[in-house]
Amino acid sequence: MSDRPFDAVFWDFGGVITTSPFDAFNTYEAAHGIPKDFIRGVNTHNPDSNAWAQIERQEISAEVFNDLFAAESEALGHRVPGADVLGCLYGNVRPEMMNALNVIRENGFTQACLTNNVNRSIEDRSDVSSAMQIFDHVIESSKVGVRKPELGFYTLACETAGVEADRVVFLDDLGINLKTARAIGMATIKVVSADQALGELEEFLGISLR
Repeated sequence: MSDRPFDAVFWDFGGVITTSPFDAFNTYEAAHGIPKDFIRGVNTHNPDSNAWAQIERQEISAEVFNDLFAAESEALGHRVPGADVLGCLYGNVRPEMMNALNVIRENGFTQACLTNNVNRSIEDRSDVSSAMQIFDHVIESSKVGVRKPELGFYTLACETAGVEADRVVFLDDLGINLKTARAIGMATIKVVSADQALGELEEFLGISLR
């Protein structure tokens, strides 16, 4: 075992490596006269079985998701086609996070991306592809059939990366996803901003990332 306290860094993607999709949701809501954070509210209603959960586990197609999300959102007050939501998902890669990924790799830490996603062509974007290539492992809900915050997603990630949970620092922008990680022993960082997150990560790893 290494003398350093951690061997690996696990990263969420959207809202951590990239700017938050919540900003795009809010822009959409404002443009369509929908209350702020309404879409997030739909996503958190019946979070284990709703349309969002099903598409992240690749249990339904984008076409089915479009109709299911529209029905779920309409039942809560405003009809939003699922296709519109999918169009808001992917922000821009944060250059400071790209720099941190490279520095962490140079210092010999294992890095994995743990992402709840849908089966789309986001990796065709050059900035996303460049980021993905830095990770040693990418665990995608749409490919493995489980999602954050389900315990099986985290145990699979540890097995794939060949590390014990208590040797991992995990960054995510959603507290619900961090809760399970902490429960199995991971150190966690709730990402509010890139600068805040990198500052906390520097404390854990003992290296400069900025």
